[in-house]
Amino acid sequence: MATSDLASPQTAEPDRSPVSRGDSSTSAIFFLCALIAGIVAVALAGLSMTEALTQLGVSDPGEITNRGLPFLRAAGEIVAVVAVGSLLLAAFLVPPQKSGVLDVDGYRAVRMASTASAIWAAIALVMVPMELSAASGMKISEAMQPANALDGLEQVNKSGAWLAVAIIAILVAVFSRLVLRWGWVPFLLAGSILSILPLAITGHAAAGGGHDYGVNSLAFHLVGASLWAGGLFAVLAHARRRGAYSDVVIRRYSHMATVAFVVVALSGIVNALVRVPLGALFTTTYGLLIVGKVAALLVLGIIGYLQRRSSVRALQDDPTARGPLIRLASVEAIVFAATFGLAVALGAAPTPTPEQGAAVPSDTAMALGYDLNGPFTLGKMMFEWRFDLIFGTAAIVLFVVYLLGVRRLRQRGDAWKMGRTISWGLGCAALLITTSSGVGKYMTAMFSVHMGAHMALSMLVPVLFVLGTPITLALRALRPAGKNGIPGPREWLLIGLQSKFSKFITHPVVAATLFVGGFYGLYLGGIYNIIVPMHTGHVLMNVHFLLSGYLFYWIVLGLDPAPRKLAPVTRLGIVMATLPLHAFFGIALMMTDTVMGLEFYNRLALPWVPDLLADQKTGGGITWAAGELPLLLIMTALAVQWFRADDREAKQHDRRALRDHDEELVAHNRMFQELARRDAEEQRNRG
Repeated sequence: MATSDLASPQTAEPDRSPVSRGDSSTSAIFFLCALIAGIVAVALAGLSMTEALTQLGVSDPGEITNRGLPFLRAAGEIVAVVAVGSLLLAAFLVPPQKSGVLDVDGYRAVRMASTASAIWAAIALVMVPMELSAASGMKISEAMQPANALDGLEQVNKSGAWLAVAIIAILVAVFSRLVLRWGWVPFLLAGSILSILPLAITGHAAAGGGHDYGVNSLAFHLVGASLWAGGLFAVLAHARRRGAYSDVVIRRYSHMATVAFVVVALSGIVNALVRVPLGALFTTTYGLLIVGKVAALLVLGIIGYLQRRSSVRALQDDPTARGPLIRLASVEAIVFAATFGLAVALGAAPTPTPEQGAAVPSDTAMALGYDLNGPFTLGKMMFEWRFDLIFGTAAIVLFVVYLLGVRRLRQRGDAWKMGRTISWGLGCAALLITTSSGVGKYMTAMFSVHMGAHMALSMLVPVLFVLGTPITLALRALRPAGKNGIPGPREWLLIGLQSKFSKFITHPVVAATLFVGGFYGLYLGGIYNIIVPMHTGHVLMNVHFLLSGYLFYWIVLGLDPAPRKLAPVTRLGIVMATLPLHAFFGIALMMTDTVMGLEFYNRLALPWVPDLLADQKTGGGITWAAGELPLLLIMTALAVQWFRADDREAKQHDRRALRDHDEELVAHNRMFQELARRDAEEQRNRG
């Protein structure tokens, strides 16, 4: 946390009642924004409605669906980001009480998030039959019939996605009513963001060639936009309620909004390039809508810049000067609402038809998002790269942030071991190579490459990351808030380390179960057959193996602060008991006679993989052999720790001996002398 955040509460008396007089007027503003978003979406979607129905080859489903679908989606997204922003405010923009219970401002924000999530869930449930109506051409009254609705959930991806949205939003709404402690709010924030992400796997982004880039970039786009816009709505509500710490709130939000602006802009560019050629930007409705969205983004950027120049400075000078913030934020909220409506219309518009003679995407490109040029070889692994927007970006960002932390320590005059930096850099490089080189390109198409990549993600990358001791670096590099300061990133990290949740997941049994059980449950439990055709399935598998691997090696190596402190011999026992299970899993794969993901791999029909079962057995062999290198690294690290622990203990003993003139040894000798005296006396008495 920056030192500028160490502000004292503002001097003016804020409205500290649980229900503020400004809440009703703020809700009216949000309702107006939702209305504006819906109207803009309906008006712009109407420009391409006929063309869209023609491309889909369905009959007109009626005005209720044609107008209601874009209106409800745009209005619903405004409600969804209000929930996200409110939980963001309660989690990271305003402080809780010292006891960990939410302060009044956080409580108000969480209650608003609960209401917004409930509305978002209701809209999502209505969208289920509406998407079925739009996809099939049947009237909404027919689509709402139970039999048709159930069939639609199985046949229409968008209907299923909206049902997932509704379920997640309901859970967020319910738990937001029950939460009073700050520690649970970050989980609610994650849930509110998760309720938006199913929309990334539907529509243009998830179809056709390049859909891996389309889905990943849209996920970044949705998360960035929801935090940016939702944070703005929450800050506006906080200012109108005359909440405390407004100067800190706007400063923190301003930093976050700058990052979100960059993420939204870059992800939007990538998504647009995947969907439309540059020549069609000014000649098609879809292209013109993209141009309009770019213009809206620029306007929002300018308003954000003005916010930093006027509102932030005004609140720094006088924490009660909320006027400039409220005025600019109100204008920005309206522009955001119109932009959301424009984005919904863009999603409903048909993409430009390919030019005559353009290559038709192959079955491989339709399934993976890209083509494969021949069998997997060492040359293709090294030189045929396809940058992974999620994990490749994560590798680069993690490396840069780590170096910034090291630089801050050195500027302060503190030392940091070069070996830790090298280990972290190697981990980032391993993550980048595994997901973005030829390995990452072929891992979604060949089971053998898939298993090799997942062994690297679960057993190599996490070990290197843990050896880099990032938690120690963060605790040393982040500035503490001080006795009377407002909690910031360092305090949040400490609270997370000391939480009951951390103590639970770092229990050796839990960590080992997540680490090893994931392999058995995923592949031998049948889950792999379900998720292998989906791009999001591969993303979730990568996330699981990275996180479960890091969690396991974090507690096993014991280099970073953790909720549980285990002795070296205990950690060695966990390793010896757990890692052989990987070998057993590899043997089980080599012995199985059933091809996993058979339907998906048959669809790819790669000519250089004529025997799917043989390729699967090769993957089992890779799994069986892959545990050797991580085991060697871990055993070496544990041995070094054990030696250093003994060395430290010996040095401590020597220092104590110097301080007390070896009193411990003298006392030890006295004990033996006394025992000898007693033995001699006893012998004399017997004689």
